[in-house]
Amino acid sequence: MQRKKPITPFGWEIKRRLAELEMDQKTFCELYDIPPSRLSNLINGSRKAAKHRKQVSILLGLSDSSEPSLFKDEESRNTEAAVTGR
Repeated sequence: MQRKKPITPFGWEIKRRLAELEMDQKTFCELYDIPPSRLSNLINGSRKAAKHRKQVSILLGLSDSSEPSLFKDEESRNTEAAVTGR
């Protein structure tokens, strides 16, 4: 069966990292309170989902090359603080 939307390069990074952690998408989403539909959107690129993209990038230690470099450091700190509660 062929997929309607191909998996994006960022989606492959997510899938690879989850495999390394021996974790499936559902468990990851439940653990970090991420809607499964948003993770799916990130994997297939059907929706930007910027807030969750940053959160997933931080949690999985992925580089998010689609983000503009302007203000990236400040946004990363704010997102990391929100994720870790600091």
